[in-house]
Amino acid sequence: QVQLVEAGGGFVQTGGSLRLSCAASGRTFSSYEMGWFRQAPGKERAIVAAISRSGLSTKYGDFVKGRFIISRDNAKSTVYLQLNSLKPEDTAVYYCAGTQRPGIVSAGTYSLPSSYDYWGQGTQVTVSS
Repeated sequence: QVQLVEAGGGFVQTGGSLRLSCAASGRTFSSYEMGWFRQAPGKERAIVAAISRSGLSTKYGDFVKGRFIISRDNAKSTVYLQLNSLKPEDTAVYYCAGTQRPGIVSAGTYSLPSSYDYWGQGTQVTVSS
């Protein structure tokens, strides 16, 4: 079992940047495929990005359009989400999630919240216009 703790959220103006991090407990982080989701008030939780165990494969939600970058450092048991060119519509609670189920990134099921077994508590990102 793994515990996930997000950090790095905050308040930023349109066009600004933030770097979110998600630190995992335990010593088996490299066996987890990881994802970032976001949820705005009144909306469903949506995939932002996902990354394979090795970090070699990444996927993004359609709305990202090159603005965000997911990465991981297995030695530090941490996954990151770099948010660039932020827009007011990016305002949401951002969650990291993990699973030991293999291949969800390559299989295309990375976008489903049900594909993940472990979730962090979320970090708020607010973008002002």
